[in-house]
Amino acid sequence: MVFGGSSMMYWFMFALPGMILAMWAQSRVKKAFKTYSKVGTMRNVTGAQVARALLDSQGLYGVDIEPIKGNLTDHYDPRAKVLRLSEGVYGQNSIAAAGIAAHEMGHALQDDQKYAALGLRSAFVPAANFGSRTAPILFSIGFMLLFFVRSELGYYVAMGGVVLFGLSVIFTLITLPVEFDASKRAKKLLVSNGILIGDEIEGVNKVLDAAAWTYVAAAVAAIGQMLYYLMLLNRRR
Repeated sequence: MVFGGSSMMYWFMFALPGMILAMWAQSRVKKAFKTYSKVGTMRNVTGAQVARALLDSQGLYGVDIEPIKGNLTDHYDPRAKVLRLSEGVYGQNSIAAAGIAAHEMGHALQDDQKYAALGLRSAFVPAANFGSRTAPILFSIGFMLLFFVRSELGYYVAMGGVVLFGLSVIFTLITLPVEFDASKRAKKLLVSNGILIGDEIEGVNKVLDAAAWTYVAAAVAAIGQMLYYLMLLNRRR
């Protein structure tokens, strides 16, 4: 939503940088994955085999591994205790597949060890989803009332949208330590269990470090968008 030159200026100042960072991060992770998905491991193991070996090494025999369609759709489901690996990871022997599988296994280990940030993020998912869906609608309605009708009620309706959007911002911030910790665990376990040899861990570092930037970018973009909302709202009031 843009009204006038000052609104455009706020968008360039607050919303655009996060969007650019997000696009750069996505490009970087895709490039790293494409590069290291072509480099096989010396152990000749698939992503599913890596995940299973690491899970078993930590006594997590009850966590299942399933393939899932899509590209970079890998995730761990703490409710079902299932680690789902994408087509380019599950059955592939590559350094990229090993790194991503190990990262998702790191989430399973977090879950087993009751890692506080993971529990908080899981509990926050419904609120964050509700906020991300509802906030833009509520903000738009309130802003229209404030802009066209000059109604003070519009300010409070729009501010309600900002508060709801803040739930999404908090979620992106909680996500950062969860993802960083999972990558840290993954790198350590890949080496300590002898799955990667020599310089292979450097490839994993590049893939997981690139992936980490996507979470940083998401947080920056969310904060920038909220600041943009606030600046628009305060100016129109």
